[in-house]
Formats: sequence, structure tokens, C-alpha cells
Amino acid sequence: MSITLPDFAEVPLASPLANSPEDYDRIRKAVAYITRKAQHQPSLEDIAGHVGLSVSHFHHLFRRWAGITPKDFLAAVTLDRARDLLRDSASILDATYELGLSGPARLHDLFVTHEAMTPGSFKTGGAGLTISYGFHPSPFGTALVMVAPLGLAGVAFADPGEEAVALADMRKRWPNAELREDSMVTAPYAGRIFDPSRWQADRPLNVVMIGTDFEVRVWRTLLKIPMGRATTYGNIASHIGNPKASRAVGAAVGRNPLSFVVPCHRVIGCSGELTGYHWGLTRKQAMLGWEGGRVRSGTA
Repeated sequence: MSITLPDFAEVPLASPLANSPEDYDRIRKAVAYITRKAQHQPSLEDIAGHVGLSVSHFHHLFRRWAGITPKDFLAAVTLDRARDLLRDSASILDATYELGLSGPARLHDLFVTHEAMTPGSFKTGGAGLTISYGFHPSPFGTALVMVAPLGLAGVAFADPGEEAVALADMRKRWPNAELREDSMVTAPYAGRIFDPSRWQADRPLNVVMIGTDFEVRVWRTLLKIPMGRATTYGNIASHIGNPKASRAVGAAVGRNPLSFVVPCHRVIGCSGELTGYHWGLTRKQAMLGWEGGRVRSGTA
């Protein structure tokens, strides 16, 4: 089964992988500041000063990271924008890309082929399975990328110095699997995930979903949310035929092992509040702002 995911426009900027963890830390602080001060519309000078950079340096760094200007990002993180993300959210999940309904963002050229791991492998905690892992730079900080024989099996994030914590968190999902650090294996996957210029229809990204039947159903539903849009836990519960399962849906979203690729960051509260995110609310805000800013500026 092949599913298309919404695209990040290919803009003539440096690859997001060129950003260092220190760059992301500055961006993280800027995103948090913009979020807190959005209603006051802080100036570029204010934001740059908050992260200790000159205006020109900050503007260049932010645009290299996001592909949009800080002003576009600020416009994307307002409460009105968060509420707008939810517009027609229920019907979004009923739409199919085969019918050409993709929300405000154009269809991109990356096909993700996914399958669920066999129930036996899941129940045994991955016994007999070898998973390669590696840490790689990304637009949202250091990314932990995990690869099983059938394809991409995990994506997580870590702030500087917290790599071991992220690895321990992901290791719990496969307590009996053998994990081997091998960045040579994981680097091509990191490139495919975070570098839009490498998203190609004739080279599907193989993704392995490892979870219970209920969790996999939730994660597959997340793949239907277009970039620049969002939905609620309740809408997902209704879509999978269990409208009273909002809490269970929330738990499944939180256990998503393929962060960013399976866009759990596009699930927000019914009031427009961002609610939580396993890898940090600021990181979720950064992802939504990046996506929303590209849609808003017409680069997606």
C-alpha cells in the first residue's frame, strides 16, 4: 500500500542537514520566544536579541533552517492560525489523495510505502530482530533514526546531551531486539526524511510500523493529514470507528515511533491548543510553524 505525504517545497537554500545542533538550539529558543510573544508581534530585532545574534545573522540562520522568513513563521504560530488548522478537520480524514483532495498544500512527490510488523515480532518484543540506529542533524535538533531489515522503524529527537535518553526511550519499544549503532546504514534514511530535494516518487521510503493493531490504525490515519492542516484526537477516534476512544487515541499518538514522518505533531486540541508532544512542545510548535509558514508563503 502506498500513501503520499504532503511536501516541503524545494527552495534554493542550504539543506536543513547543514544546521548544527547549536543552530537548532538557537532556533528552539527563538521559536519559544515567538510563541510566547506572538500576540505582541515581536520585531526581528527583539527575536534576534533574545538568542544573542545580530539581525542579519539570525535572519539568515532562520531562513536556512525553515525556508521562510521569521515574519512568515510568526504569522503561522498565532492562535488564529492554530484554529484555522482545524478547519474541516473531520472531512480531511475522509478525503483520499487519489481523488485529488489534499488541502491547501499541493501533493508532493514522495511516496511512503508502509506495512505493519508481524504480530509475532511485536509480541516477542522484537526478539531475533536487528535494528541499526544513528544520530543525525535535522531541522528540529538531533534526530535518532532507526532502521530494521524491512525499512525505517523509528525517528526520535534529542536536545544536546540527551541522546542517551532518547535512545533508551526508543529501546523500550523493542526490549528483545538487538540494537547496533551504524550511522552508515541510517544516514541515507535521515537524508530522505529531512532533505526535500531527495523526496522522489520512483524511490519509495519503506516504513515499518511496529505497534498494536489499534496503534497502527491510528498512525495510518495520521498519514492522511495534509501539511498545513491538523485534526483532533476525537476526529481520529471517529474516523477509526471508535468515537469514544479519544484518550486511547491520544496514548497511541504519543507512542508513535516515527515522529515527523508519521505526523503526530498535526494533532492538536479541539480548542486550537497545541497540547503535548512526546519530544517537546516547542519542537511541535517548530514543526507546525515550519509547515504552516511554507503553506502561507506559497512555497508548499
